[in-house]
Amino acid sequence: MEKEAQEKKGKLTLVLSLATLISAFGSSFQYGYNVAAVNSPSEIMKQFYNSTYHERTQDRFDSFTLTLLWSLTVSMFPFGGFVGSVLVGTLVNKLGRKGALLFNNIFSIVPAILMGCSKILKSFELIIISRLLVGICAGISSNVVPMYLGELAPKNLRGALGVVPQLFITVGILVAQLFGFRNLLANEEGWPILLGLTGVPAALQLIILPFFPESPRYLLIQKKNEAAAQKALQTLRGWKDVAAEMEEIRREDEAEKAAGFVSVVKLFKMKSLRWQLISVVVLMAGQQLSGVNAIYYYADEIYLSAGVNSSDVQYVTAGTGAVNVFMTIVTIFVVECWGRRLLLLLGFSTCLISCIVLTVALALQDTVSWLPFVSIVCVIVYVIGHAVGPSPIPALFITEIFLQSSRPSAYMIGGSVHWLSNFTVGLIFPFIQVGLGAYSFIIFAIICLLTTVYIFLIIPETKGRSFIEINQIFAKKNKVSDVYPAKEELKDLPPGTSEQ
Repeated sequence: MEKEAQEKKGKLTLVLSLATLISAFGSSFQYGYNVAAVNSPSEIMKQFYNSTYHERTQDRFDSFTLTLLWSLTVSMFPFGGFVGSVLVGTLVNKLGRKGALLFNNIFSIVPAILMGCSKILKSFELIIISRLLVGICAGISSNVVPMYLGELAPKNLRGALGVVPQLFITVGILVAQLFGFRNLLANEEGWPILLGLTGVPAALQLIILPFFPESPRYLLIQKKNEAAAQKALQTLRGWKDVAAEMEEIRREDEAEKAAGFVSVVKLFKMKSLRWQLISVVVLMAGQQLSGVNAIYYYADEIYLSAGVNSSDVQYVTAGTGAVNVFMTIVTIFVVECWGRRLLLLLGFSTCLISCIVLTVALALQDTVSWLPFVSIVCVIVYVIGHAVGPSPIPALFITEIFLQSSRPSAYMIGGSVHWLSNFTVGLIFPFIQVGLGAYSFIIFAIICLLTTVYIFLIIPETKGRSFIEINQIFAKKNKVSDVYPAKEELKDLPPGTSEQ
């Protein structure tokens, strides 16, 4: 009987599967799609910017102004992501996890319409504004989806389901790359459709997601609605006896009552959450500053230098995207076997080695005929390494190492670090590339090394543990006697810090 209950506990039900798929497709997919959607039609869109300006003024942009406008178009997305991350705490506490995702569709459907109509309306400004709005959508979804799925999943499936958002991000990138082939939508007539398609997943989510449960933890701990929480758990698990899991959530609630709601300000001041917070900042910064976006940025040049025909580069780049998707799928199946810590160590170590070898290959590629092909291998190996650990695990890790009251604020901080790091790499990498050339990736190698060392020394394994058990591990690192010895801490905090 006990064995049967244990098997039941880890069951992946139809409701849980569908809730995972619709939340990830409706939100995370758009993040990936909008990362890649403007890459292929960039030259055609720049021509549109110039011709639109010419029709208005009978003049044309000089090259600097056009480059600046395009840089603004691209960078508005990560800047919007930062804005979205700041909004996460308020949205998930006021609207719930599911409610925040439904509300977030506004930031996808509206800009999809604006971008789709931008050519007809002859306004490149609409594209720039829309990139900011879809960035806000990505910033919210990249934090809320892992939080929502982490709270829906039983602990033995939390890792696998926690990787699903990253899978849909990679699928979104790949779909945008495929639709971005010149003979499909990356052409004079098709680019507005390419940009506008981002609204389709949002519209589907808006229709379907309301039929699925809200997070039981949110319903019980924050809304104090025991009946609704129990019903949600029964729907998700597929059986009526959820007393043990309800009791686990109540224990989490009891452990947090001393702390109350933990705002961002309070989170920075609580010694009992010190190493959790530092770990989030290190992992999120390491994820972006390790050079993943720079690798994609540099990939076309590497492929061209290896002798790939310029007309075929789009297919090779899409092939790299397909490898990314495949390896993320592999991660879903191994994350509960190998654990989070091992995958992070393996992933960052692989990226470290790839950056070092890539630096050597780029520096010497004009002297040795076969080194450009080594560069291609390095790019692919780097993508594999990042897909195994650095890309999917950090967001999942935030859900696991913070309890309910501090989780929204932790996601706000982690998301802000993620997007600001993303924005920084996009902004300064071209200058690093000009200044350091082939040696640009040494910087990323150093960041990979430092992150690997931190993970080895500090990050514990969280596989198969409850939220309470994980926080007890960190309590020892923080040298506190309980998960939340917060009564003493709260006395030292200024009034009002418990509010957002």
